[in-house]
Amino acid sequence: MLSYIIWDVNPELFSIGSFSVRWYGLLFALGFLLGQQIMLYIFKREGKPISDIDALTLYMVIATVLGARIGHFLFYEPEVLFKNPLEVILPPYRGLASHGATVGILTGLWLYSRRKSSLATQQTFLWVTDRIVIAVALGGCFIRLGNLMNSEIVGRPTDVPWGFVFVNNTEYLQIPRHPAQLYEAISCLFICLFLFWFWNRYKQNTPRGSLLGIFLIGVFGLRFFYEFLKEDQVEFEKTLALNMGQILSIPAVLAGIYLLVVSFRKQASLQSSGKNR
Repeated sequence: MLSYIIWDVNPELFSIGSFSVRWYGLLFALGFLLGQQIMLYIFKREGKPISDIDALTLYMVIATVLGARIGHFLFYEPEVLFKNPLEVILPPYRGLASHGATVGILTGLWLYSRRKSSLATQQTFLWVTDRIVIAVALGGCFIRLGNLMNSEIVGRPTDVPWGFVFVNNTEYLQIPRHPAQLYEAISCLFICLFLFWFWNRYKQNTPRGSLLGIFLIGVFGLRFFYEFLKEDQVEFEKTLALNMGQILSIPAVLAGIYLLVVSFRKQASLQSSGKNR
């Protein structure tokens, strides 16, 4: 039986002079690259134009980064956003908020679908989001692994045998803690696999909005509970009954439930009308 795990990983993969490559950046980029391959596979299976993949990837990259950066400052450091808005796009890039990234991605996909929802491609907003969440869930897995490599977003103290001692995080006491980053990474991976299985079973007959609903419920429902195991990210959260991550997760889960109920009701109605013909 393990008593705890010493986590002393260097966040830098390698450096050449002043230039360094960090695990976080590598994993972040890898999430996009693998996500692009997932969407390429889906487009091929459903007969969508492969040439649209590059445009979709560009929308996703810009929307994810901007949404995550703006979300971080808006939700966690609003005073910085209003005093120096250029910090959103200027280095060093400290702070990415997953809730902000979600809003950014949905906004970017809405803009993308406005151009691609014609009868020729039929890439409506819900069609695109139902498929892109498969890639986003995988990306979430890699981002949380990046947080682990950075020894950031650490968990609360624990006596479980798999507790991590984050040696490189000097902000907290060097005692065993929940590896909350690993919990979320594993959860995102399983959600990705489930969403892919669900899509692979129904493909073009996937109830519109169902995969997006499952994603929102799964990712942010689990996020709500994982927050109980994590240290607060900013000082003001200590005065709140629920921390900011939990507060922002509640509307996401409710939206997911709504989408799931509506999508299956519409699907049942379509099947019923088809039988009555």
